[in-house]
Amino acid sequence: MLADKDLLSIQEVRTKVDQAYSAWQKYRTYSQEQVDAIVERMAAAARSSARALAEEAVAETGYGNAKDKYIKNLLCCDWLPRRMRGMKTVGVLRELPEEKLVEIGVPVGVIAAILPTTNPTSTAIYKTLISLKAGNAVVLSPHPRAHRCTCHTASILYQAAVQAGAPEDIIQCVDTATIEGTNALMRHERIGVILSTGGAGIVRAAYSSGKPAFGVGPGNVPVLLDPSADLDDAIAKIVAGKSFDYGTVCSSEQAIVTERSIRDRVLALLQSQKAFLCNEQQKAALAALLVTTGFTINPNCVGQAPAKLARMAGFEVPAGTSILCVEDDGVGKQHPLSMEKLSPVLSLYFVNDFAAAMDTCFALLKFGGSGHTAVIHSRDENHIREFGLCMPAMRILVNTPAPQGSTGITTNVFPAMTLGCGAGAGNITSDNVGPQHLINIKRIAYVVRRPEEAFEMPLDIAQAPQAAAQASLAAGPVDTLAVAAAVERFLASRGVAVKSAAAAPAAGGPACSCETAAPAPKPEITRSVVAAIAAEVVDKFLARNGKSGSGEGYS
Repeated sequence: MLADKDLLSIQEVRTKVDQAYSAWQKYRTYSQEQVDAIVERMAAAARSSARALAEEAVAETGYGNAKDKYIKNLLCCDWLPRRMRGMKTVGVLRELPEEKLVEIGVPVGVIAAILPTTNPTSTAIYKTLISLKAGNAVVLSPHPRAHRCTCHTASILYQAAVQAGAPEDIIQCVDTATIEGTNALMRHERIGVILSTGGAGIVRAAYSSGKPAFGVGPGNVPVLLDPSADLDDAIAKIVAGKSFDYGTVCSSEQAIVTERSIRDRVLALLQSQKAFLCNEQQKAALAALLVTTGFTINPNCVGQAPAKLARMAGFEVPAGTSILCVEDDGVGKQHPLSMEKLSPVLSLYFVNDFAAAMDTCFALLKFGGSGHTAVIHSRDENHIREFGLCMPAMRILVNTPAPQGSTGITTNVFPAMTLGCGAGAGNITSDNVGPQHLINIKRIAYVVRRPEEAFEMPLDIAQAPQAAAQASLAAGPVDTLAVAAAVERFLASRGVAVKSAAAAPAAGGPACSCETAAPAPKPEITRSVVAAIAAEVVDKFLARNGKSGSGEGYS
């Protein structure tokens, strides 16, 4: 039986979805200029409150730090709206007169936006802006541990939107968020699309709701540090990425994989960036603290400062420590720190060569980050290209901190907080999700040709070829020489030797002096026998099809 709070949450969800849907009936008629003006006003309001919202998020959740959450907020209220300027999302998107096609953007309706506790305010800004940019309404469902800061963010955006001319109720935020209420939101008949960010359970629930859903998989981001890289620059960037918001970003670096020949140099550079190198006892204590018996990350460790994590694990680190590093030599459940850690803890792998580094990076992705993100620091373009082609990740980042590169701060991927991992990870897209994913495209298509002009084959079934075999025979006589050669190759693949009729047996025995049991003799067939068999097979086939052989001999 549902608890009272669940009933209240479900009722609130129903009411707010209906209100958002009614508002959308008006908003769907807005022009691109009206939509853009509303988005710009919301972004400006979020920029004015970016610092305060970052501080509120840390105070409420206890995850991360304000200076980096402020940057996340700026990503979504400064860089994202600038990238969206000029993007057509409603009405006529483009006309293609030479193809006689007209494309029209159609909003999907009400977006259900499920929000995390690790990036609550930035994700609320991001999902609200891309939803309204696409001509939709949005209902935000906060994580219970981030309810206040999320709803405050939604209130700031809503007030700005209404002031810019948006319909009342176009943005909704659930005040009494529960799991049952969130499930009711995702299954509501008037929800058009779900944007789900959170743990594996809530993402699975989104995909099981019967609604189109954009969810993301976990990240277990490997960093291949190639010896050709600018090592000073690379290590500085890796530490900057790993320490960003204390590791709460799903695309944060999880492991450095590099060659053993540069181990000492890498360790020295890490220490110069205030990384703490854990010994085996400290590593074991961290693993026991971070990873639960159910092989999930202890929520009390998520996004905590390195010094606090160390104290929780029973040891001390110097003041100002940036990250905690642990050396490992394997991937999988027997190596718990080889998984995504959601904290400023970085694994280190030292291997023999580039091929071994590639294998380790591949294994890390398959263990817990398939489809997400991988990083390479290198000046060898061949290594970069090989890494990009082989890694099972949809974002291959080169010479950049991972969180900043994957979200579009330091690269030209689309600025986003929802990073698709592709079909291999069970996701609907491999893209960084933006407003272009929250519209349907209607096409007006004019006639340009008659049906018979579209095909090279005759449309009259009476003129169609009767059989593939006959069509191939019409090309010319069969080359029995080629058939005999094919038979030879097949026999060789089965261990049957084919020799010329005059061939003599090879003299001598084993090259070594050891005694071995003689293997059972394999049958030997001469080329004349192969030729005869091939000729007989070909003649029978041709006879059945009313043809004669090529007349060519084989010797």
